[in-house]
Amino acid sequence: MASTIGLVGLGVMGTAILTRLLETGHEVAAFDVNSGAVARAVEAGARAAATPAEAAAGGVVILSLPNAAIVELAAFGAEGAATGDAPVLVIDMSSIDPGATRRLARRAADAGHAWVDSPLSGGAPAALAGTLTLMLGGTEQDVARATTVLSALAARLTHCGPSGAGQTVKLLNQIIVGTAMNALAEVSGLVRASGLDAEVVRGALSGGRADSPLLQEFFVKFATADPTVTGRIGNMIKDLDGATEAARGAGVPVPLTAASAEVHRWLRSRGLDAADSAALLAYYDSSVADPDYWLA
Repeated sequence: MASTIGLVGLGVMGTAILTRLLETGHEVAAFDVNSGAVARAVEAGARAAATPAEAAAGGVVILSLPNAAIVELAAFGAEGAATGDAPVLVIDMSSIDPGATRRLARRAADAGHAWVDSPLSGGAPAALAGTLTLMLGGTEQDVARATTVLSALAARLTHCGPSGAGQTVKLLNQIIVGTAMNALAEVSGLVRASGLDAEVVRGALSGGRADSPLLQEFFVKFATADPTVTGRIGNMIKDLDGATEAARGAGVPVPLTAASAEVHRWLRSRGLDAADSAALLAYYDSSVADPDYWLA
């Protein structure tokens, strides 16, 4: 176990990761460009790091960031996590393009550092419970080292292959999740229009072919228009666009993924990038279409 684990990125997921690491007895050095987020992390028991390099001083750093450009800046920019002389294991739990991951991993290796891509499924609730599903990419040795840290966060860790493999599998995950979220929103709109009780409907569907972890976790949330943020519209757009681009490169048509991305982009056009995925309901139910409802 690393003496201190660095954490760069204190958004919804990063904060959940931080909380779980602290609860399981780890010391955490936390960095974010948002000073308020860092202050809250310190109140929770973390140590503030002034730079990503300082966060990585213990030799292991987790990145939880919104896109590849910010990941690269945090790792290799001025006072980045992977710019020091001492070797660092970078565990990137962000969801970014597999090609970008392979490029960043090569850059880290050239500088004497290690890189493991470890995108996740399960969201903030699973991180808090230590039940994330993690898809890892990297060398056997580096993944084994990362697992000693990540085991506090996850119930399932799968080494999917070399650098970028974890991100590729995450894109597959997001195709399934993104299209299923749209289906849940459609059904939720119909449930509301029909005057049905969401809990009764979920109970009726449980155990049948339509049952799934997504149904159990999110259906009532969608059908009751719960705006509590567990996963943001903007992040799903990034993932669905990445999946569409990867599929295009492989010559595989993905019409359902493209359609799901378009519905998400409609929400973006209404200023709902930061809203929870349950805001998909706004596409199907005009009574909850006001952006202020989802962003309050």
